[in-house]
Amino acid sequence: MRSLPDFPWDTLAPYGEKARAHPGGMIDLSQGTPVDSTPEFIQKALISHANSPRYPVTAGTPELREALRHWAREHLGARGDFDVIPTIGSKEEVAWLPTILQSKKVLFPTIAYPTYRVGAMIAGSQCEEVDIDARQWPESDLAWINSPSNPTGRVHTTSELEEVIAYARRTGSVVASDECYLDFPVTEERPQSILALAAGNNKNLLALHSLSKRSNLAGYRGACIIGDPELISSILEFRKHAGMMVPLPVQHAMVAALSDQKHVDLQAERYRARRTYLASALKNCGFTIAESGAGLYIWCTRGESGWASVDFLAGFGILATPGSFYGAAGENFVRVALTASDSDIAEAANRLIAG
Repeated sequence: MRSLPDFPWDTLAPYGEKARAHPGGMIDLSQGTPVDSTPEFIQKALISHANSPRYPVTAGTPELREALRHWAREHLGARGDFDVIPTIGSKEEVAWLPTILQSKKVLFPTIAYPTYRVGAMIAGSQCEEVDIDARQWPESDLAWINSPSNPTGRVHTTSELEEVIAYARRTGSVVASDECYLDFPVTEERPQSILALAAGNNKNLLALHSLSKRSNLAGYRGACIIGDPELISSILEFRKHAGMMVPLPVQHAMVAALSDQKHVDLQAERYRARRTYLASALKNCGFTIAESGAGLYIWCTRGESGWASVDFLAGFGILATPGSFYGAAGENFVRVALTASDSDIAEAANRLIAG
């Protein structure tokens, strides 16, 4: 069996113990697990289709496929010829895409979600960290970008995304754009999907999206890939053989979720309010906020080892994530999640302000 890196979250256990020892208890701001309720109308869609004795269709029901296509056109700005496919959350496709595409060399950001690297390792691919400037990238079979970024919250500029598209067209490499945090900008201006800048030519381009955060559906495992029809066809064939099917009740819940933007905007406003409150408290304790232009996290530093900052926050009963989990370039940073209740965010901020 291929040797994979140790699961990083296990190394946080001692700091969790320290945080739990705080008189007020632990406030977990480490993992990005949604805590706000799944909207009731989505729950009802799931429940009303609970009687589901037949196998679901891997490609998605006609209703879901049309909902995804409409959403991609209206919300992402996708044009031209593209296809869609539902996935069992987005992480499984991040992990399996290099295997599905039989990629020999995979590129991913210098500071990045660890599963990009792990997916390449599972596939036996060569992997290389790269900065965002695609003009400097080596040739590859698959290149990942992530905007807004997990963990940094960095939003790629239009020119950066255009250079990535030019790279895909120049080299023939597949570019997979992980856009799961697109709906959570700090300002009212939403970041762009790579598909909006492709001018209808989606060759070698894929966009990954998830309903886990935008609709608080992490427990449902509903996500999708949108892009190059030839690539989607290859992915579909692999998924058929592997039995990778989104449960039918979840597919119906996805249709309901994609039909409404109000609940997404409401959730975005919740995260903006939490960010404002918590960022101010972190600055009060000597943290400098870096990037953090969108998404569900605050990326910050006290100019020391990220582990020292994790220990510092644990003293207040707050558990955060060391930046080193996301690459060596994150060594002096911590990622602080906004995925806690309003009351917990307020309590964490009050503890930091009180010192």
